[in-house]
Amino acid sequence: MATGSPTSSRRVIGIDVGGTGVKGGIVDLEVGDLVGERFRIPTPQPATPEAVAEVIRQIVAELQSREGAPAPDSPVGVIVPSIVKDGVTLLAANIDPTWVGANIAGLLAEILNRPVAALNDADGAGLAETLYGAGKDIDGTVLVMTLGTGIGSALIVDGKLVPNAELGHLELHGHDAETRASATARERDDLSFKKWASKRLQPYFEHVEMLFTPSLFIIGGGVSKKADKFLPLLELNTPIKVAQLRNNAGIVGAALWAEGDAVSTTGEA
Repeated sequence: MATGSPTSSRRVIGIDVGGTGVKGGIVDLEVGDLVGERFRIPTPQPATPEAVAEVIRQIVAELQSREGAPAPDSPVGVIVPSIVKDGVTLLAANIDPTWVGANIAGLLAEILNRPVAALNDADGAGLAETLYGAGKDIDGTVLVMTLGTGIGSALIVDGKLVPNAELGHLELHGHDAETRASATARERDDLSFKKWASKRLQPYFEHVEMLFTPSLFIIGGGVSKKADKFLPLLELNTPIKVAQLRNNAGIVGAALWAEGDAVSTTGEA
């Protein structure tokens, strides 16, 4: 964990909304790491936008009270498990259905009385990994792929995020790709790592490689801890690395998105 520069002007609060917990931290974007410990509150049930917004208010209040916090009118970045366009969530994955069509950036900006930028969770983690982790200083197209319950993806071109690239839902051999190639699919079908790599991951990554010709694949998700069991078995033209930032990637990516002010300075759609 970084201590950061005491005079750094690039400190931003990032929030990561998950299915079981909402986590936040103060991020020093000079180094891409947290200043102090992150703060977590369990995700409320039901996890409506209003209930989650109240939890985020509590987390931001805690972080803002700490020594080394950013200016109280500085932007806050939030990543959520949904496609996000202009601050509005368009899908609800592992979260309450009332998120569909919710202007989460506008709601939070009103509650927090400060600018808010919202982003898809895989995009946020992927952006952080590209700028500070395994993809640092890599030119061209970088694809960050998380193998878990589904397949999350982030598409970054020359350090700039192309939001909402849902590559886990590519159709491959008549199937939604993540239903066959995710880590959950491996467990469901009781596949060895060798068979999963050769029969499921190889054709999937070949297909993605053909479509995007990336400079680098970065593999994340819980199964990446066992990368030595399957990555060496893949035969691709594109180099593959394992994600480095782990559990803090989402918070760092949320802060990055807020600093870039990619949606607006008000959080309004």
